[in-house]
Amino acid sequence: MIDLRFYWSLLIRRLPIMLALFIICATFGAVSAIRAPSTYTTSARLLVENPQILQQGATSGRNDTTAQGLDVIEQQLLTRANLIDIANKLNVFAAYPGLSVDERLQWMRNATSIRRSSGANQATSMTVSFTSTDPRIAASVVNELTTLILSANTRNRVGVAEERLQFFQQEVERLSADLDQQNARILEFKQSNSQSLPENLTYNQNRQSLLQERISRLESELSSLQTQRQDMVRLFEETGNIRQTAQPQTVEEQQLAQLRAELSGVLSIYAESSPRVTSLRNRIAAAERQLQAQAGAAGGAGSETTILDVSLSQIDTRMTALQSELDQANAELATVQAAVSATATNSITLGALERDQANIQTRYNAAVADLSQARTVERIETSSQGQRITVLEAAGVPNYPSGPNRKKIAAMGVGLGLGLAGGFFVLMEILNNSVRRPGELRSRFQITPLAVIPYIETRQERRHRRTVTLALIAAVMVLIPLGLVALHTQYMPLDVLAQKVVTRLGLG
Repeated sequence: MIDLRFYWSLLIRRLPIMLALFIICATFGAVSAIRAPSTYTTSARLLVENPQILQQGATSGRNDTTAQGLDVIEQQLLTRANLIDIANKLNVFAAYPGLSVDERLQWMRNATSIRRSSGANQATSMTVSFTSTDPRIAASVVNELTTLILSANTRNRVGVAEERLQFFQQEVERLSADLDQQNARILEFKQSNSQSLPENLTYNQNRQSLLQERISRLESELSSLQTQRQDMVRLFEETGNIRQTAQPQTVEEQQLAQLRAELSGVLSIYAESSPRVTSLRNRIAAAERQLQAQAGAAGGAGSETTILDVSLSQIDTRMTALQSELDQANAELATVQAAVSATATNSITLGALERDQANIQTRYNAAVADLSQARTVERIETSSQGQRITVLEAAGVPNYPSGPNRKKIAAMGVGLGLGLAGGFFVLMEILNNSVRRPGELRSRFQITPLAVIPYIETRQERRHRRTVTLALIAAVMVLIPLGLVALHTQYMPLDVLAQKVVTRLGLG
């Protein structure tokens, strides 16, 4: 059970110190509430307007883009350099010349308020507020901040559009150069492998078949001539004569027979006076004269030998021509076969080059489309036809102060004093380990006293104790206010001192 009488006696005994703490805190709170300068708050309202010319695909994610743009503007607005420049430009701290740069920056940030409101199917708005002891300075700062927001919005949007345009211009130029280089590689590859390209495969295969047939024919003809020469030599060695019934005609005789057969066919179509008939008769006459000359030259004892030599010479000449033609056909066949064999490898390499070219072309086309869109966006932003911020309501000079709440400040001082006084009382109880009541004797030593004899004051001692207590209370009631008045007037105003203590403790 709580001994109220005992705690009342303790309260009376400690009342001077508790009263001193209460008076000091209450006095500080009252002085701060009375001397706190009046503050004025003004604000401006801004509206984020939708773009007048809608861009393709701009409807999706517009709110996110708007919120992000406003966040960027707010961060730029509340930078250290920006706030200090505004404070110096408008002489915000003309009444407080002793503040440091950091203190001014913190004060500016605490006094500035930027709020945004948005939602689904709702317009996005921004409210910029500033609090100052001078109403004109508050209005000037808000208007300056509004001007900076408008210019920052224009600068950011136009800057982003210009940077995007510049980036895509560089991207188009880079991809164009890559495309030219890739085309040059393909052209160089086709030029260096012109005979073995995939589009020439059918031609090479057909050419290969023709060459193979030609080589077979040449080899057959060459073999026939070799057999004819051997038969002629063998016949001459056996009979001494090369004219046999089965012996083939010479080349000149064969040519003469062909010309006569051709003349017979032409006479069935053309007249005797036709130039073609005349040409054929002249050629036949020349061939006959050549044969007669060869026969005359071969007359006499060695005519057969001479005819053999001439025939063999003609056959050798024909075999040499056929062999040369066969060698050329074999060489060309080897080249064509090598081209056909290399076509598969070249097809793979050319396909890889053309795929790279197609990829670069696709990226180039996409970059050109993005560049066109970037040009459109840049024109929209530079002509102020895109999303923009407008001022709905400019900041005016306030006529009535918005703060401070003097009652709240005074109540806080009183509450702090009561808290310190109560804390002092509780702290003294915690730190006091002496035995002062029979209950403490029983709980601490586990014994039950038979009787407790309290200290009995005499009348004179009681009168003296009361006198000292009243004197201490009177001293507290008089000396502490006088000391606070002297501190306020001779050293530092109490509100400034309280603000410095709060700042030093990191509470404000």
